[in-house]
Amino acid sequence: MRQVVKMIAGVAVLGLVLCVSLAFWLLSVAASTHYGNLQPISPWRWLFSIVVPVLIVSNGFKKKSLDHSGALGGLVVGFILTIANFSFFTSLLMFFLSSSKLTKWKGETKKRLDSEYKEGGQRNWVQVFCNGAVPTELALLYMIENGPGEIAIDFSKEYAASWMCLSLLAALACSAGDTWASEVGTVLSKSPPRLITTWEKVPVGTNGGVTMVGLASSLLGGTCVGITYFLTQLVFVNDLDISAPQWPIIAFGGLAGLLGSIVDSYLGATMQFSVRHKEAGRLEEGSLRHPSPFCSCPKVWMKLLAWWSTARRGR
Repeated sequence: MRQVVKMIAGVAVLGLVLCVSLAFWLLSVAASTHYGNLQPISPWRWLFSIVVPVLIVSNGFKKKSLDHSGALGGLVVGFILTIANFSFFTSLLMFFLSSSKLTKWKGETKKRLDSEYKEGGQRNWVQVFCNGAVPTELALLYMIENGPGEIAIDFSKEYAASWMCLSLLAALACSAGDTWASEVGTVLSKSPPRLITTWEKVPVGTNGGVTMVGLASSLLGGTCVGITYFLTQLVFVNDLDISAPQWPIIAFGGLAGLLGSIVDSYLGATMQFSVRHKEAGRLEEGSLRHPSPFCSCPKVWMKLLAWWSTARRGR
């Protein structure tokens, strides 16, 4: 009986998705007819932009990579990035899948080091917003400037749209680099981390602590996002032979991932602080009423930036 109910629910959801996709396509056709200068979006693009994010988010929810609010936020972000540019979608997919896998990797070890570790990551709408708000805004601006579709990054032909593409790539690479650094560096590094501001040794899990393994992981994470963007360009962009070379996208993604991790570590060292739990023997977020020697900024800024930095990590 339960299997029958699941099958009926799946059919109902698929029918609803098809209806929504068709409705969006009809609206785009009506808008293009009314305004005259707009190109209607193909029904297949609408369908792909709705069905694929639904499948990915559903799988993430089942595997506890997202909670209910995170799944809803992921649908919105995924839909907008997918319909805007398939390169945006694949870059987002690379970040989400790799981050989810790395968050679960060696979970027992991370649970002993981090009191706020959650099984599977279970990102909520706050983490989705912190990592996806900027790319979503850039994707919307890209569609206003250029319309949905894939273009070569070429400043001589599409100046504004090229900047938006690189900015969106940098945002996703930055998120990937920071996540890879925190998930890999804390587990694989054999040497204790060093505080990025003073370079003194600190316990594992200290805000602002960096390791060479973590920095290398952030570079690799950003590079993977850049490679994904580049490969998608090769598949979907038709005029690459008459456009600027696209391979620098890979190096740009790697540098964005490394720089994002360094900036985040600096914010962690100056805006956050950690205290050791006496009974559990692990580090936790400290109370603002008892500032550590690493904190010298006003409390309001410290609280806001600490929340932003912690939320980006999905913890």
